[in-house]
Amino acid sequence: MPTTGPARSTEGSTCIDALTEEAVNAKCRSCDSSGLQLVLSLGETPLANSLLKADQLSLPERRFPLDLVFCPTCALVQITVTVPPEELFSDYVYMSSYSDTMLVHARELADRLRRERRLSGDSLVVEIASNDGYLLQNYVASGIPVLGIEPARNIAKVAVERGIPTLIDFFGAELGQRLADERRHADVIHAHNVLAHVADLNGVVSGIGSMLKDDGVAIVEVPYVRDLIERNEFDTIYHEHLCYFSLTSLHHLFGRHALRVVDVERLAIHGGSLRIFIAKGGPPSSAVGALLEEEGAAGLTSMAYYASFGARVNHLRQQLQKTLAELKSKGSHIAAYGASAKGSTLLNYVGVGAETIDFVADRSPVKQGLFTPGTHLPIVPPERLLEEQPGYTLLLVWNFADEVKRQQQTYHDRGGRFIVPVPDVQIL
Repeated sequence: MPTTGPARSTEGSTCIDALTEEAVNAKCRSCDSSGLQLVLSLGETPLANSLLKADQLSLPERRFPLDLVFCPTCALVQITVTVPPEELFSDYVYMSSYSDTMLVHARELADRLRRERRLSGDSLVVEIASNDGYLLQNYVASGIPVLGIEPARNIAKVAVERGIPTLIDFFGAELGQRLADERRHADVIHAHNVLAHVADLNGVVSGIGSMLKDDGVAIVEVPYVRDLIERNEFDTIYHEHLCYFSLTSLHHLFGRHALRVVDVERLAIHGGSLRIFIAKGGPPSSAVGALLEEEGAAGLTSMAYYASFGARVNHLRQQLQKTLAELKSKGSHIAAYGASAKGSTLLNYVGVGAETIDFVADRSPVKQGLFTPGTHLPIVPPERLLEEQPGYTLLLVWNFADEVKRQQQTYHDRGGRFIVPVPDVQIL
């Protein structure tokens, strides 16, 4: 199978040896099948959200294998290594409220569910991985009871300060059953961009089944693997994202727990996502059958569909390396925008660091003053773009390109240009 990526690092070899052994013996996270097939290797990378303080820059960084595989039994695409969730999520740096796009997305969905489900003060809306309350605050404003479940203490604290009741814990079968035993059954359960982060998929789905009312609905949003493959979105692969879903793989997963995918929508957000509606009964919409059929016809259920991905990703890496080298050779200053997890994957895989990029601008005060993992680039407020006016800015959060361009209109008006790296390198 095609693979790309730098040679394996020996840094932190004890940890790496153990995890590599785990990868060799990996079984499917959904159906427990063996015989997983390699799609792409990105080598060994640091944890994408493990931003560094200045006094940590001279210390060794832990690196983990980042290998993408396909399960021929249930069609789930996944990585092989599981980093303990406590290490990834107990103290977190991503806050959804710093994205205007996410705020609009959340408000529109909450308004829609409030109307369609006729939610009231007698209802309960639960969100798994509720972050800083960016979604649930819309229900609270309408007088609808909510419960957030968020394992990151620093993020949950922000939500509580906003008046969002938040349980600091990891969600799974045990917690779902405990809340059900306490008669906290949900009319609506949200799980947005969390299922991909979960090692125990079956535990989370079981917990959803326990908490969901018989006539309730769970809304699950995940990045769509078809968009990842067809648009070369390799940078959405990192250790927090354990799984990359098709509707076919989700259909198998929820069906195993007597839950049904009753509707599906394709979304543009995050470079292409699926929004599925889960219920305990009822017929699926025509959209569900149509997309399942479409995935089968396109080949998403076989390894052949994924076979050329590695070669295309390697070509993109070479293309970006060449573009940046040519700009630097002409004396251009280059910055980056968005200290994101996907940006970490891109920078480390492409091999771009301080020799090329001056700094990374980011709106989040939580990230400012820290440094990017592996590449050690300083993270600064967006105002630095105007203060230093670099000729080019590599857009690491290309999925929010329109939003960033609006926010940085003055930089653009002064002649600054954005480099969009995915799906192909473009200079705007």
